[in-house]
Amino acid sequence: MIMSVADAKHEVAPYSSEATVGAALAAMRQAFAGAGLEASQRDARFLLEGLLGIDGSQLLTRPETQLGAAAEKVRDAVRRRIAQEPVSRILGRREFYGREYLVTPDVLDPRPDTEAVIELALDIVRSSRLANSALSIADIGTGSGILISTLLAELPNATGTATDVSTAALAVARQNATRIGVADRARFIATRGLDGCPGPFHLIVSNPPYIATDEVSRLERGVRDYDPLVALDGGPDGLEVYREIVRDAASLRDVSHQVVRIVLEVGAGQAEAVTAIFEDCAWCPVKVGRDLGGNVRAVALEIQS
Repeated sequence: MIMSVADAKHEVAPYSSEATVGAALAAMRQAFAGAGLEASQRDARFLLEGLLGIDGSQLLTRPETQLGAAAEKVRDAVRRRIAQEPVSRILGRREFYGREYLVTPDVLDPRPDTEAVIELALDIVRSSRLANSALSIADIGTGSGILISTLLAELPNATGTATDVSTAALAVARQNATRIGVADRARFIATRGLDGCPGPFHLIVSNPPYIATDEVSRLERGVRDYDPLVALDGGPDGLEVYREIVRDAASLRDVSHQVVRIVLEVGAGQAEAVTAIFEDCAWCPVKVGRDLGGNVRAVALEIQS
């Protein structure tokens, strides 16, 4: 059918203020699929819901709603997603363990796989009947603070110390602790590892950088271009920071008289190598935690001080 000049004048661009939510959603799906994004439908839905502040049911039942003042945000989000910026970074937030956390360019974008660290840590604490105890928890390289804030939320009698070399990351971690309601039980220290942090600690957790240096450039673009390099690069073999952590943790034997437990995220195929590093320093392996794909994603070890 040939469109008349009059009809053309009234044609609405898919991301204009007059465009409907339904039209924008369809256009986003098409644009993302054309850019080769695998989850084009999911990304379009999540982005639009987040940008408009609506839930999935509203998106489906009120497709005739116009974008209005949100049109510019939608256009910008489409451009950024086509450039493979993750949805969570565009929205500035990510759900983790049932809670919503802020995400900025200064911190690693939390992955669902990291929930394996939380599950394993809670399993260790609960099986030791310490869930209601006044535990002292340390989070090394806290980044956005998802580990320390989640654990403090799940363990209401615990207190936490979170460290990071990035003061910008620590600022995000503080904000997240406030959002989650645990800031009064947490302290944030700009340092490497546990340097200068007074113990003792009953539990140490960490999601350290574990990508080998020469592999960073081969990561998918959404990770390589948007996650901070300091949160990715784990040195020549990807294990450099684990060696630093075990050196830091050794000092706990001088100030504590209890069992100290540590739970670490590991990369694919790294569990045995990481465990060996700690076993060489008298730590004993306890359990491992698996991610949704069934891969070993977390290791737990303990040492008697």
